Amino acid sequence: MSKLVIVGTVAFDAIETPFGKTDKILGGAATFIGLAASYFDIDTAAVSVVGGDFPQEYLDLLSNKNIDISGIEIVKDGKTFFWSGRYHNDMNSRDTLITELNTLADFNPVVPENYKDAEVVMLGNLHPLVQASVLDQMSKKPKMVILDTMNFWMDCALEDLLNVIKRVDVITINDEEARQLTGEYSLLVAAQKIYEMGPKFVVIKKGEHGALLFHEDHAFYAPALPLKSVFDPTGAGDTFAGGFSGYLAKTNDFSFENMKNALIYGSTLASFCVEKFGTERTQNLSKDEVHKRLLQFKQLTQYDLDLT
Repeated sequence: MSKLVIVGTVAFDAIETPFGKTDKILGGAATFIGLAASYFDIDTAAVSVVGGDFPQEYLDLLSNKNIDISGIEIVKDGKTFFWSGRYHNDMNSRDTLITELNTLADFNPVVPENYKDAEVVMLGNLHPLVQASVLDQMSKKPKMVILDTMNFWMDCALEDLLNVIKRVDVITINDEEARQLTGEYSLLVAAQKIYEMGPKFVVIKKGEHGALLFHEDHAFYAPALPLKSVFDPTGAGDTFAGGFSGYLAKTNDFSFENMKNALIYGSTLASFCVEKFGTERTQNLSKDEVHKRLLQFKQLTQYDLDLT
């Protein structure tokens, strides 16, 4: 088993979907990633920043999931990062209503001393310079560095992003971002171009249409599990990343074949995330629930084909 370091936002979200709306609730990339990774009972640390307005009960929730929170800085006179958004009827598109960086504006991550030798580092969506500073703090080269990013950084910090991409083993982005980063419409061509930027593995997320994994000349597709209803897509991509990185840390196997399993675990955990607002569904997931859904995935994709 490997240690896992997660870097990202711990935040407040306010969400509106066709099914309802919330006031400020627990959110943030590191939160979703950490809760998903906690399913694997691994040695995990979260690195982030919050303000004095962040409830102790939320910190306790993370601690109770065996997530080390010593790397979460608390700025007593500051306010926690806040995002508010409204989803359209198709649940695939949304409008950002409010973004308040608050303490995140001056965030300088500090990796806890006993996690500087972590084998797996999950770099959640943050400024590329912040992501790079985490890698600079590691006392030895991690076995696996996973990077999540978004089109915002491609627009305003492309050079910094390209520099950090060179230093990672896996990049996870969605199909729109892959096309923007490479200027290629074909995801196969886009993946090849990203692969040439440095990562050994490229994961392209396609939301309700699953995810693609590329490595050298190999490709693998994991579908998204068909659901009766999608209540709130917020955090689904981060939950996917938590399942993906958590499984790799648990198994300590970074081969392409095991990456396929990690992709399925990521998709499985993400399918729970969208069933309720925010982190509500993933806070109390049982191993039995996850096991049953993994079997559904297997049944969805398994078949016998007679090629004679």
